[in-house]
Amino acid sequence: MNRPETTLFMLMSVDGKISTGDTDVMDFDRDLRRVGGVKEGLQQYYDLEQQTDLFSLNTGRVMAKIGVNERTDKPKTVPVSFVIIDNKPHLTESGITYLSKWVKTLYLVTTNRKHPAFENKRKNIFVIFYEGAVDFQNLFGRLKTEYSVDRLTIQSGGTLNAILLRGGFIDHLSIVVAPLVVGGSTTPTLVDGESLHGPNELTKLGTLQLVQSRVLKNSYLHLFYDVI
Repeated sequence: MNRPETTLFMLMSVDGKISTGDTDVMDFDRDLRRVGGVKEGLQQYYDLEQQTDLFSLNTGRVMAKIGVNERTDKPKTVPVSFVIIDNKPHLTESGITYLSKWVKTLYLVTTNRKHPAFENKRKNIFVIFYEGAVDFQNLFGRLKTEYSVDRLTIQSGGTLNAILLRGGFIDHLSIVVAPLVVGGSTTPTLVDGESLHGPNELTKLGTLQLVQSRVLKNSYLHLFYDVI
């Protein structure tokens, strides 16, 4: 392929939710540690996360949500490189510096000419700019050819997941299902984005082939699919 081989790796509830609510103060990573019957098996998700690819794609919103803008500690550098999509921006200069100390290499992708990443001179930060909208076909091609990214784990939100899935940029799904029903029509799900409007759009559905299903401890499941 002229792009990295990609895997969408996510933790979700039985009803497909990837958060406990519809505001940024609600967070799976934090909140599920407090829920009896769920917290007991949560570590299995983090153990599987340690086995994912050495390049990970996420968003600035998620990074801000986990607090990188406010962190003042000295992080232990991990061997993983991050590809972060951040247009608003959600990341501050402090958050970008923290990320650059945390990861091997930071690839900051943005459509914002005033993004603070442009002012950061750390050698392991590469800013990839697009006018108007991120061209994911171009981006994934550049990651492969310019930066030697062969495999990429995607851990973004439901809206970006939908863009990547419908654009044909996701090859595999690795899903950990927690024994939990969240509910809520506005709570983010595994894949959100714009709904389909007619039968002529059925080609946009993400058809899957199950490769492996494992029953984990404490009623958790691990499902691995290939995208057809």
